[in-house]
Amino acid sequence: MMNWLPENVSTYGTDMDAVMHSIWNIVFVWFLLAEAVLFYFLIRYRKKKGQRAKYKTGNSLKEMSWVLIPAAIVLMFDLGIDFYQNPVWKKVKIDIPQDPDLVVKIEGQQFVWNMTYPGLDNKFGTIDDFKTTSQLYVPINKKVVFELSSKDVIHSFWVPNLRLKQDAVPGRVIKGWFEAVKNGTYSIGCAELCGSGHGMMRGQLHVLSDKEYQDWVYKKTPKKAKKALEAAADSQQENSHE
Repeated sequence: MMNWLPENVSTYGTDMDAVMHSIWNIVFVWFLLAEAVLFYFLIRYRKKKGQRAKYKTGNSLKEMSWVLIPAAIVLMFDLGIDFYQNPVWKKVKIDIPQDPDLVVKIEGQQFVWNMTYPGLDNKFGTIDDFKTTSQLYVPINKKVVFELSSKDVIHSFWVPNLRLKQDAVPGRVIKGWFEAVKNGTYSIGCAELCGSGHGMMRGQLHVLSDKEYQDWVYKKTPKKAKKALEAAADSQQENSHE
């Protein structure tokens, strides 16, 4: 079943796949068992000539056990899955890197993803900030933290190859992270019905080498910002020589 999933290219994707694999196995086994019992009952208690159907109130403990025992088994497996997936949830959703290599702001809007980059100085709110539309560029093997928001309705930022899905809620900024481990271009979608153009709200994740990424950032940085930063660097260098 794991072959049905798109290729995993994130550091925590293997852990996510292991959780899903365990859930599929549990559900598949109990599905077969439940269907076997169902067909047995259909045959064993089928309509027969000379026999009338009986009505059971379900008030006795023996009769109630047909519901209580399966419910207890389901609860046991549910708690087991929760216990098993808790470390993965903590890694993906709670332990967000405090010293990321890159921070990107992502805003959902009917029907595009707006990406804001900090530019060459790696700081937001300065003249070298720039934006892309539905195209997310990141360096390989680097921890990327994103600040996700929505301009209008609820969206859901979904990158299957990263095993990443996070809702974007109006009025909130939600942080998440990932680390891509393979170069390439991968699909971005919206996993929350957000309007008539929901199906067209697609984008691409581009995982580049470190040099390719730095070259791309330099190319995207506004010319005025480049000149200002270069002038500041030259001035700082002159002052250091003095």
